[in-house]
Amino acid sequence: MRSTSHAAMWLAGAAALMLPTGSMAQAYSAQAAPIDGTVLEVSATGRVTRTPDQAVIRAGVVTQAPTAAAATQENASRMAQVIASLKSAGIAQRDLSTSNVSLQPQYRYADNQPPVVTGYQAINSVSVKFRDIARSGAVLDALVKAGANQIDGPSLSLSQPDAALDAARTDAVARAKARAALYAQAAGLRVDSILSINEAGENDGGQPQPPVMFRARAMAADSGPATQVLPGETEVSATINVRFVLK
Repeated sequence: MRSTSHAAMWLAGAAALMLPTGSMAQAYSAQAAPIDGTVLEVSATGRVTRTPDQAVIRAGVVTQAPTAAAATQENASRMAQVIASLKSAGIAQRDLSTSNVSLQPQYRYADNQPPVVTGYQAINSVSVKFRDIARSGAVLDALVKAGANQIDGPSLSLSQPDAALDAARTDAVARAKARAALYAQAAGLRVDSILSINEAGENDGGQPQPPVMFRARAMAADSGPATQVLPGETEVSATINVRFVLK
């Protein structure tokens, strides 16, 4: 009797494990249910254009001297003037960050001779974020007058890309639906429903454009026209994969 009771309990437990219940049963049924129709998978990219409203430029000082200490000291003195000019121009502390500090020996090379150290080069540069692109050209000119002799950039972007990304996503869905309707019509079918939507990638307009790179020359306070930075347009995009059911 005891052995029979244990066997009955084991069979009841095994049966309970084999029978899906509640949400598990619903998930099992959904996965097992065949798709009624033809599945079409479409990839589409939605795009919108916006005018960048912020720029990032790297500005710095390159100095050379016979000794490492002299190159570093001169660089620090001139860089202090550059940073002071940025703050005087209204650039906030949060928009300034050191991007590069380096000290490298300079060599003279000759045939069949070991390299000879002729001096040292010190570089110190800061990354400057301009929240008003229209003011950036005047600030660049002030930087050069303050002693900056190396300027790279600008990298233009959107400060708040979320709304533009949503517009690109909406455009991507519209493009996917239009493409699915085209395939369905060509096949003599119609779009019945959407099985899934998967976002495959996005570009929020923060990708740096090919940088305008130059080394600024020292200039007098009143020499030449002011530097201009033109924002142009940047593209914001979103790519999705959509699975449709055609009937």
